[in-house]
Amino acid sequence: MDEVLTMMREAAGRTADLVESVSGDELSRPTPCSEYDVKGLINHLEWAMTLFESVGEGGGFPPQKEYTGDFRARAERMLAVWERPETWEGTCEAMGGLPKTTLARMALTDLVAHGWDLAKATGRDFQASQAAVELLVEFVAQQAPVGRKMGAFGPEVKVADDAPAFDRFLGLIGRDPAWKP
Repeated sequence: MDEVLTMMREAAGRTADLVESVSGDELSRPTPCSEYDVKGLINHLEWAMTLFESVGEGGGFPPQKEYTGDFRARAERMLAVWERPETWEGTCEAMGGLPKTTLARMALTDLVAHGWDLAKATGRDFQASQAAVELLVEFVAQQAPVGRKMGAFGPEVKVADDAPAFDRFLGLIGRDPAWKP
């Protein structure tokens, strides 16, 4: 719990910093997550934080709302839920009976993947800790077939076996590490 929670906090902080640095004229830029422009991606991130807050508390899927610009506040509420040890116990029926520990890793995946998406779309940098990236490579490699079937990941982008771990993570979730707007 503690290791993954620390990674979630770090990724949420870095992603929040990115979100808050986006200017109005950048909102229509394309992103590596082809279904979203920058504004749509931030909207998705806001919803994802509300989702992982809800399912962490044993709730269901919240309705999708329009972009509000309150990503950091939503991330902080989500993290507050996951700071409670009982949140990590059991399964989540709204997510098909997935273990809560899997949901935390899914939240981390969203934060890192979409943080990178946002950084690439706006010409900024995004870093994740080596420990987080290594955990995500292992997690995503296990989850990729189901993730693709559910539409959470795109088709795998082949990267060299000796590529940096972050590039391997991106390839597994269907992102091209060399993507440019």
